[in-house]
Amino acid sequence: MSVRNLQHLFAPRSVALIGASDRPGSVGATVLNNLLAGGFHGAIYPVNPRHTTLHGLTVHARVAHLPEVPELAVICTPPATVPGLIEELGRAGTRAAIVLTAGLGALDGAHRTLRQAMLEAARPYTLRILGPNCVGLLVPGLGLNASFAPGGAAPGRIAFVSQSGALVTAVLDWAGSRGIGFSHFISLGDGSDVDFGDVLDYLATDGGTDAILLYMEDVHHARKFMSAARAAARSKPTLILKSGRMAEGAKAAASHTGALAGADNVYDAAIRRAGMLRVLTTEDLFAAVETLARARPLAGSRLAIMTNGGGPGVMATDALIEAGGKLATLSPDTVAELDAGLPPTWSHANPVDIIGDAPPERYKLALQALARDPANDAILFIHAPTAIVDSAEIARQLVPLVRDSSRNVLACWVGGNAVAQARRTFSDAGIPTFETPEDAINGFMQIVRYRRGQELLMQVPPALRGQAAVRRADAQAIIRAALAEGRAMLHAEEASAVLAAYGVPVVPSRNAATPQDAARMAGELGFPLVAKIMSPDITHKSDVGGVMLDLDSAEAVHAACTRMAQRAAEARPGARLDGFLLQPMVRRPQADELIVGAATDPVFGPVILFGQGGVAVEVMADRAVGLPPLNAVLAADMIGQTRVARLLAGYRNRPPANMGAIISTLVQISRLVAELPEVQELDINPLLADSDGVLALDARMRVAAAGAEDFDRLAIRPYPDELEQVIDWDGAPLVLRPIRPEDGEAHVRFFAALTEEDVRFRMFVRVRELQPAQLARFTQIDYDREMAFIATRIGADGQAETLGVVRAVADPDNQEAEFAVTVRSELKGHGLGRILMEKIIAYCRARGTGAIVGDALPQNTRVLRLVRSLGFAVTPGPEGDTMKLRLPLR
Repeated sequence: MSVRNLQHLFAPRSVALIGASDRPGSVGATVLNNLLAGGFHGAIYPVNPRHTTLHGLTVHARVAHLPEVPELAVICTPPATVPGLIEELGRAGTRAAIVLTAGLGALDGAHRTLRQAMLEAARPYTLRILGPNCVGLLVPGLGLNASFAPGGAAPGRIAFVSQSGALVTAVLDWAGSRGIGFSHFISLGDGSDVDFGDVLDYLATDGGTDAILLYMEDVHHARKFMSAARAAARSKPTLILKSGRMAEGAKAAASHTGALAGADNVYDAAIRRAGMLRVLTTEDLFAAVETLARARPLAGSRLAIMTNGGGPGVMATDALIEAGGKLATLSPDTVAELDAGLPPTWSHANPVDIIGDAPPERYKLALQALARDPANDAILFIHAPTAIVDSAEIARQLVPLVRDSSRNVLACWVGGNAVAQARRTFSDAGIPTFETPEDAINGFMQIVRYRRGQELLMQVPPALRGQAAVRRADAQAIIRAALAEGRAMLHAEEASAVLAAYGVPVVPSRNAATPQDAARMAGELGFPLVAKIMSPDITHKSDVGGVMLDLDSAEAVHAACTRMAQRAAEARPGARLDGFLLQPMVRRPQADELIVGAATDPVFGPVILFGQGGVAVEVMADRAVGLPPLNAVLAADMIGQTRVARLLAGYRNRPPANMGAIISTLVQISRLVAELPEVQELDINPLLADSDGVLALDARMRVAAAGAEDFDRLAIRPYPDELEQVIDWDGAPLVLRPIRPEDGEAHVRFFAALTEEDVRFRMFVRVRELQPAQLARFTQIDYDREMAFIATRIGADGQAETLGVVRAVADPDNQEAEFAVTVRSELKGHGLGRILMEKIIAYCRARGTGAIVGDALPQNTRVLRLVRSLGFAVTPGPEGDTMKLRLPLR
């Protein structure tokens, strides 16, 4: 991921247009007209050997003839010319180019594509390329329209990024008709160099952009995208319209999970994990960003509806429940207040129908009562025009109340010309305003979903306690033995053993090659037994009569296995039969059947699946998909997305299932796929879950030899346990390791143990306690672009305690990493700060980071003395109130 030289792309001081033309309808003529019409204040240099002047501008024959090196070049010449032009521009000193030209997939004379040649020409100069095959770029605040779009864009604070050129032109036209402005309007085209990850990193820190909108067709670099998306979504609303929502399940999948984890629900999981909000239409995209920009922080999802007509209130309620929202229950005090001020015929419930003849005073009374009610989190105001009261007057009187309210208030003015002025009054006041009850509910639910996504980013999982020890070496040995035999599918007994090595409870299993072997082994397991066929070619054993239950003798086992083999041969003549699996008959009548699995997505790598299991798993289609690594919070969120979660919560005389055991299983499966890159697909179906815990009855696992790239296949880099280290410190063992999300509790205690002065030295301001967002930011780090090492040990109370922490956050180019180090106040002077600093310096050097930099207050003499002894240059900052610290590593 890189933002290097993107300032020349998005904020150039001069632009060269290579391929400028006066031919009507040509790309070169359209771009030149747009550059001139946009009001760009920098120099514009047309380049074309066939012209001397265009629109009063001198046209230069070649790049070498330009009077200065252009900061940005726009290229719209034939494909074969592009690599040479990029080489010429890079050699001259240009560091950014927009390649509008299509057709760079063709081969050049060196048996490579023109696209490859272009990128190779740019690489020595770090020349950044937008495109090829793109519409171009608009930065309305600079008057820059370096595109062949049919029109310009108004300045604004929304950035729009699109892979589709056709959508670029359509959205520009659509937004212009609605007065929507942009900070940036970017067409990625093929995204051969500058892609979503690069643009998100740039826009996340752009002061002129308040929200980011993406139109996406696909992702090429999943980890880069996820890192950038998570960083952007933490800083500003980031919304995405992803096309291609129809399922594309893996047709050749060897497991339920492989078939169920289709392309779109994996993208959905990635978007959710990043904290972005997904919408389904272009109109929703802009409506959502306008709503979110005007919305206040939302405490929950309970909605109070206030209306002057029963019908719109019912329509809103229906839409709310269907969307998964909650209708607030009015508190007794609010009901009493409304009783005192409303006609006796009011609805006496939510929705609050104040009757169609309501004057402005009645609206104000009802709105104030609802705004004081702690039982709701937001209010939807619905008004349908009547001949009795003036809608515009109601709007004028309500605006001050709504604007000053601490509660989110959304407005729906139902109708056309009769409410147009009222709708405009509310909209001009910055109040989210909609035309229909359904649109208003959709807007409210967008706020709810966005809040949930942000909460998920900030939730700190509980500390890991009682986790089963993992026997990774045992699991690896089983997989390697199978691969050595040339097998891609593990036997059921082997799959169960791998699961058991990762702490997943499994039912004892024995493999038998023949019915005779099965009969002989039966007595060792005890009766009654279950017998199942084992075949790598039959995913659904029950479909071919391949499962027999309640076998109570060796003879019964022999007969059952013989019949199952015959049925399988008749139903699937070509299927291989590897033998039979014997298991004790398990009776857990109050257990729910679940499925937990893993599959490998071609874009995002391993994904985890959870849902309702059993033989009808595809029919039920009750599933959630998540990206590993998972922690307890993320696993619980996956469970909560499914319908079976309501069954697991218990009902009637059935007690709740042991949710801790289900969550632990998901976390352990996530760890398994992260640590065992050979595992390509995994199914546990069914996983029985009841109040006593979980038990895996059946498992299938497909494996393949892992290459070097497979060890880096997760879209989100997992916890790097290879960086853990145990050292001797003051005569006792001390663990130095990367921080984990589960360290939140210990981090709060660590912060509380710091003196007020040490907190000020670390954060430059006085802070009494960590806010949830700060705690999440400190403990839930992206290991792909930042690192925090903690020094930890088990305290006298038996709990892990954090003694010190050092962190370094690298820029997207890994040129510089900003560091900070803190040691618990009473432990200073024992060398712990030096140990931590040496650890982070060694890590950054191994990562190829250019330099470690930081700031310190002049009064922080301990840190200044420490970094000087480590070779840092220490210089006063420009304002003199801080010291600049820098250690070159290259």
